[in-house]
Amino acid sequence: MTRTMVLWCPDWSVRAGLLELAETEVEVAAEAPAAVLSANRVTVCNAAARAEGVRRGQRRRDAQARCPEVVLLTDSPERDARWFEPVLAAVEDVRPGVAPLRPGLLAVPAPGRFFSRGALSGEEAAAALLSELLVDAGVWDCRFGVADDLFTAERAARQAGPQECVSVPAAGSAVFLRDLPVMALADDGPEGAALSDLLRRLGLIRLGDFAALGAGEVANRFGSYGSDVWRRVHGASQTRLASRTPPPELARSVPFEPPLDSAEAVTFSVRRTAEEFVAGLAARQLVATAVRIEAEFDGGLSARRWVHPRCFTSRDLVDRVHWQLQGAVITAPIELVRFLPEIVEPAGDHADGLWGGGAEEQVVRGVARVQAMVGYDAVRVPVRQGGRSAADRQALVPWGERPAGLRPLDRPWPGRIPGPAPTRVFAEALSADVVDLSDAPVDVSVRGAVSAEPARYRIGRHWVPVAAWAGPWPVDESWWLGDASGGGRSARFQLVGVDGRAWLVRWLSAGGWIVEAAYD
Repeated sequence: MTRTMVLWCPDWSVRAGLLELAETEVEVAAEAPAAVLSANRVTVCNAAARAEGVRRGQRRRDAQARCPEVVLLTDSPERDARWFEPVLAAVEDVRPGVAPLRPGLLAVPAPGRFFSRGALSGEEAAAALLSELLVDAGVWDCRFGVADDLFTAERAARQAGPQECVSVPAAGSAVFLRDLPVMALADDGPEGAALSDLLRRLGLIRLGDFAALGAGEVANRFGSYGSDVWRRVHGASQTRLASRTPPPELARSVPFEPPLDSAEAVTFSVRRTAEEFVAGLAARQLVATAVRIEAEFDGGLSARRWVHPRCFTSRDLVDRVHWQLQGAVITAPIELVRFLPEIVEPAGDHADGLWGGGAEEQVVRGVARVQAMVGYDAVRVPVRQGGRSAADRQALVPWGERPAGLRPLDRPWPGRIPGPAPTRVFAEALSADVVDLSDAPVDVSVRGAVSAEPARYRIGRHWVPVAAWAGPWPVDESWWLGDASGGGRSARFQLVGVDGRAWLVRWLSAGGWIVEAAYD
């Protein structure tokens, strides 16, 4: 019978997030406490964070209260999968047939009698060999489990120590699982977490207690998932691994001997390699919409992920190499440049229409030429994000880059002004005055009540009577910054003058009015 080996890398999302931070030249120690957040709650945290009291399910503020120096990372399944790809490739070099379960967890048919390593033989020797390969690749915390089925092998891997292997004897799955707590099911996702919580509340502490129930009772009370777990605990489940097909080698690299110390020289020398990279994709009817470019030099590596709004050509890749070398901190001559495709799509999805690409294609090429002349970060496009003020609800990202880390739009955002959105948002707010019929300044109380109806406003030198107004929309945010830094109480109004012009104005508790945007 073919046995199954599981490789588990704990807290992989945290590791991938720290690797991405290092890629952006943000210095964070590998052993620093860190946590991944989703919907403002901790989903994964590393051992250093757990030692300070951070736990899964905690709110952001609770995690920061327990560990103020914790590094907070955003949840990104795509990032986790990208950084797990080298681990899959390393295991495939030793044992083909790898089945990726999720980032940080994979299964493979267990290598058998063909491996021996010192006093170890068989499965333990294979795990030791894989552990050595992964440590050389920088993955220190890797744990292995071997059993007759996938469920038991994963539980065995979670019982192992770093760079160790727990091997369950053949036909011993039921004995091994019997003494595990029911909370071990929580690692199976929402269904497993719900079942483990229900079993615990019913007084069933161990999986052996659950296995002692009858099959009919389990089916009636816990449904199909409970019956499946019951069969697994009895060692009666079967393993069917969905082994992946290794992707074709699409990356291209060019070494420099001797190394080049000029960005212009490197840019000129990578043109042929960029053409070969694009041609290799085209031979498989593919195009790249996201490419990772790496530049190696003595003592360091400059790596960056680039995204194109359509697809990369060889000229686009050469431009990205030039921009990357100009913006990176490189302390030695460049020894090698490598192109790695991260997102590839069918070429037919990006083919020109029957009568050409039209105006859109001309705009894309025109903006690309401007960007090549003035620099990557000099050409930006606005995108929407969540926020209360008009300025907070927009962000500028480099043209061609997909926005990341934006505030979500589907949050309530109390105090947000209703639509339609203003057409002009001022980079620097304009000063203004708003008075009532007695020429007294209009203000807003702590409870959000207006002292009097606005009668006139002044933006600049001239007073304009108010034809209509709406508001206030009070907010109390960033109070810890103080009034002088833009924090504290404020309220927004919409004012329409008799001249037909409409404005979004803001009253500040520190005193005074400002104009944030205009409705044209």
